[in-house]
Amino acid sequence: MDTGVSLTAPAAASDDEGVDTLTIGKRIRQLRTARGMTLDELAAAVGRAPSQMSMIETGRREAKLTLLQAIARALGTGLDALLDAEPLDARASLEVAVERAMRGSTFQALGITPFRVGKTVPDEALAAMLALQAEIERLRDERSATPEEARRANVALRRLMRTQDNHFPELERTASEIRAAVDHPDGPLTQRAASDIAAYLGFSLHYVPDLPQTTRSIADVKNGRLYLSTRVAKGDPRASVLQALSSRMLGHTEPKSYGEFLRQRVETNYLTGALLIPEAHAVAALTEAKARRILSIEDLRDTYSVSYETAAHRFTNLATVHLGIPVHFLKVHESGTITKAYENDDVNFPTDRLGSIEGQMCCRRWTSRVVFDEDDRFNPYYQYTDTGNGTYWCTARVEQSSEGAHSVSVGVRFDDTKWFRGRDTPNRGVSRHAVEVCCRRPPADLEASWRDNAWPNVRTPRTLLATLPTGAFPGVDTTEVYEFLEAHAPK
Repeated sequence: MDTGVSLTAPAAASDDEGVDTLTIGKRIRQLRTARGMTLDELAAAVGRAPSQMSMIETGRREAKLTLLQAIARALGTGLDALLDAEPLDARASLEVAVERAMRGSTFQALGITPFRVGKTVPDEALAAMLALQAEIERLRDERSATPEEARRANVALRRLMRTQDNHFPELERTASEIRAAVDHPDGPLTQRAASDIAAYLGFSLHYVPDLPQTTRSIADVKNGRLYLSTRVAKGDPRASVLQALSSRMLGHTEPKSYGEFLRQRVETNYLTGALLIPEAHAVAALTEAKARRILSIEDLRDTYSVSYETAAHRFTNLATVHLGIPVHFLKVHESGTITKAYENDDVNFPTDRLGSIEGQMCCRRWTSRVVFDEDDRFNPYYQYTDTGNGTYWCTARVEQSSEGAHSVSVGVRFDDTKWFRGRDTPNRGVSRHAVEVCCRRPPADLEASWRDNAWPNVRTPRTLLATLPTGAFPGVDTTEVYEFLEAHAPK
C-alpha cells in the first residue's frame, strides 16, 4: 500500500534542490538495462503496467516511496542507489539536461513539443541542443530590458546625441533624397507628398479600426500594405505615415538589444522630423529669425503645421550646428516625471546614480513644472530660472496625450536669450534641486507639523516600476500582429 509520501522534488527542480524525477527515472533505466531486464519484466516484478513504468523512467510520473522500494528490490539494489543525486555517467547527464530543457519555458515558447531522447541520438546533438538553448536564454535576458538596463541604454544614447549636438547628417541626407525622389520642392511637406513617399516605397495606405492596441502601425511587407488606425488618422496623418515608413527607408532590421531598439526609435523620429521640416528650408528661416531676434518654437510649429513637440525636437537638431546655440529639451508628465530629455548647454538635469534623466522628478520650480499651473494654454509660457549652473530661459507648452498631459519645453543659457521671442518675460524662478534644500524637501515648519502625521498612498505610474516588456519589439504582441495581418491580407 502506498504511503502517499514522496521523496522526490518536482520535475523542474535542479539537483541542488533535491533529486528530481528525471534523475531517478534515468537511474532506474540504467540499472535495469545493466541487468539485462526489459521494461516489461521490471513492470511485472513490481506489479505495475509497462506504460506506467515507462512514464517513471522518463520522469513524467513521480514514484511513491513504496514503489521505489519495490523497484530497488527488483533491481537488486538499495533505495539509496535510486536517490543518488549524481547521474551514473556523462551520457545520462546530457539526457537529463536536455529533457529538463524541453520542459522549460524556452522550448515551450518556441513551440517545440518534448520528445523522448533515444539512445541513437548522438551526444554531439544533445550538446548542441543545450548550447542553443543557453544562447537563446542569453539573448532573451539581454533583450529583457529591466529598468536599470533601460536607464543605461538611455544614458548611452543621450551621450551620443550630445556628442553630435543632436544632429545626424546621414539622416538629413536620407530625408533630402526621399523628398527628391517624389519631386517635392524644398518646403513644408504636403499630405499628398507623404502619400507619394508611401507609393515610392511600394506601400498602399489602409486605415482600419481594429489595429492591435500595442502598435501604432503595421507594415505588411509581403503585400505592400501599410495599416494605420482610424483613431490616429484624426491627428496629423503625415506624421503617422512617415513614422511608419521611416524604418523601411533606413533599412532597419530586427533589433538585437533594447539599446538598438531605442536607437532605431530615435532615428525614426529624427527622419520623420527631417521630412516634415526640411533642413535647408528651416535653417534659412531660423537664420533670418535669429538675425531679427525673434526665434520662436511656435513659429516653427505653425510654418510646417506640426505638433509643438515635433517643432521643439527639430529645433534641437538644428540650433547648435546651424545657429551656434546650445540648447536643452524636456518632456515632463503632469505627475512631474521626466519622460524625455536632451541637453548640450550644461543645464543640471536631475539624474540617478547611473546618470539617467528619464524617470526622475523634475524640479517643481522649473518652467516644465510651473507651466502646468498656468491658466492660459493658448499662449506660450516663458520663464527665467536661476540654477546651480547659472540662469536659463525656457519656453514651454502643455500638450494632451492618451497618457495624460505633458509639458514640452526648450531652454537656453541666459546669454542666448537675446535671440528669442519672450525674452522680456517677468517670470522668474529659483531652483536648487542639486542640493537638498530645494523643492525635494518641504519647508521646515511644514515638515515639523506633518512628518509624523501624514501617510500618503503613492500613485506611481506602474510603468516606472515594472520590468520593461521583452521581445524584439518591446511591448508588441506579435501573435496579435500576425493574426491581424492574416485577417487583412488580400485573398
